[in-house]
Amino acid sequence: MSELRKRGVVAAVVCSEPFVKLGRSQARTFGAPDLALIQIPHPLGGLDMEGVKGRADAAVPQIVEMVKKLLE
Repeated sequence: MSELRKRGVVAAVVCSEPFVKLGRSQARTFGAPDLALIQIPHPLGGLDMEGVKGRADAAVPQIVEMVKKLLE
């Protein structure tokens, strides 16, 4: 994602809350400090489909907000 972002492609990474700090650090390390991080509740692994849908529900408003900012 960092390579895409550095090339001007709109990109985001979905990560669960415990990994947000690591995600920001990695984005800076790889030269894309403005890479959007979409935060979802932890954990994602091991969830049934209903749990995964809940995580998606948490991500959608953040993605919509990101798109709105792009259109401004």
